[in-house]
Amino acid sequence: MTTPPFCIFAKPRLRSSVPNRSRFRSSSRGTGGLRAEHPSVGTSTLRARSRQSHAAGSRIQGSGCPSSACSPSEKRLSEPVESAAAVRVVCVTGMPGCGKEEVLAVAQALGFSIVRMGDVVREEALRRGLPISDAAVGGMAHAERQVHGLGIWAERTLPRISGDRVLVDGLRGRAELEIFRNSFGDDLSVVAVHASPRTRYERMLRRRRTDDAGSIEAFGARDLRELSWGLGDVIATADVMLVNEGTLEEFRRAARTALGRLHG
Repeated sequence: MTTPPFCIFAKPRLRSSVPNRSRFRSSSRGTGGLRAEHPSVGTSTLRARSRQSHAAGSRIQGSGCPSSACSPSEKRLSEPVESAAAVRVVCVTGMPGCGKEEVLAVAQALGFSIVRMGDVVREEALRRGLPISDAAVGGMAHAERQVHGLGIWAERTLPRISGDRVLVDGLRGRAELEIFRNSFGDDLSVVAVHASPRTRYERMLRRRRTDDAGSIEAFGARDLRELSWGLGDVIATADVMLVNEGTLEEFRRAARTALGRLHG
């Protein structure tokens, strides 16, 4: 079975029409699973609402996401998310070498302003006279997190984020995500890019960026360092997952679709 290149996990905005839902509890008889404890709601009303709720759930489940891959509250990106509002800020996250740069290139072509958290880190390293290498830059970034807290680089990035169509690259932990969520609320969405360790390492060897890991040992150490900041949790709870194991054009097409849907 071929893995779908991407999925969006939409948060359905279904509101119950039943007043004070906490005052209903399960029952094996009577109203088809609900027993009224509210004097103004009759049995026939409850049955009707129960049928409406079941029908709404069925519509979501039949939206195109395989039952083995997604829960009834999840929706494939290839299906329209009619209730989703456009977001101002999109944060891109993922392990080193996964393909975030390609998402940035697509976003720039779509008119997004690009803010790189890595630029904030590298500028601080240059200010201190450090060489731009994985060991020096990564070590300094890690030390700053230990001294000032895990959200320090998000705090230093915030002043650079302005406008209504911004993509932020480099989100690496729960604390950073919390800072962005507190600042932008529902105007923020997270896109995670996933690729296998072998694929990522081979890409890093080909691109030969100065701050990339130069050996398989350094590559593994960098992965562990970034996972220690909570990167795995951010990837696992992202709003959109892009799998980058196919061709470059397939991935770019998936990124264009995802960004187009998120921004409306």
